[in-house]
Parts: sequence; structure tokens; C-alpha cells
Amino acid sequence: MNRKKKINSILQKRLKKINAKVAPGSKEKYISKAERAKIAEQEQQALSIDSVIIK
Repeated sequence: MNRKKKINSILQKRLKKINAKVAPGSKEKYISKAERAKIAEQEQQALSIDSVIIK
């Protein structure tokens, strides 16, 4: 009985890993602090350019 249980548990772990790879990721991709700062700076520049054009 012990051998069957061990084999079944190994197979279930494999299935769980396969299903996890197939399932779409629910998390967003990690963005480093430096990248976030760079993106924020680009947005600020874009907003300042837009405000100059509108005025």
C-alpha cells in the first residue's frame, strides 16, 4: 500500500506542475523600482509637452 501511495502522490505532483504551467499567470510582470521611476518620468514629460501644446 505504501508503494502505491507514493507513486500516486508523485504522479499527482507532476499533474499539478503541468496544470500550473498551462494555466495563465494571474500576476503582472515585475517592474523594478528603476523602471517604474523611468516610466513615471516619461509620463511627466509627455504631460508637460501636452500642456505646452494645449496652452
